[in-house]
Amino acid sequence: MATYVGNQTTAYRQQSILTAPPGRLVVMLYDGCLRFLHQSAHALREGDRTTSLARMRRAEAIIDELTVTLDHERGGIIASRLQGIYLFCRRHLMEAWRANDADKIEQVASLLGELREAWAEIEGS
Repeated sequence: MATYVGNQTTAYRQQSILTAPPGRLVVMLYDGCLRFLHQSAHALREGDRTTSLARMRRAEAIIDELTVTLDHERGGIIASRLQGIYLFCRRHLMEAWRANDADKIEQVASLLGELREAWAEIEGS
């Protein structure tokens, strides 16, 4: 029974992603990124660098996805500024890893959390 429920949950989640409007997808990406960043910071504080790095890499992949999907033609200066913020976040995460500094990871999460809230407000979520 647990497998059936798990499969239903996965199917529902996949369907919600496939049918979500673009703005909602952006919010979902931010949610995933924030979750991975918090997990990375927690693991780093616990001394588990392997898990921290794995979670950080997943967050970085989401930041990369947010970067490549920017529409510079329609987004103009906003798209350019978002690209700069995402680049800053990637650099800050590299510094966090080198310095073994979970607080720097949380700083990135805080910044992206503010952007997530702005997107959620725009989307009406």
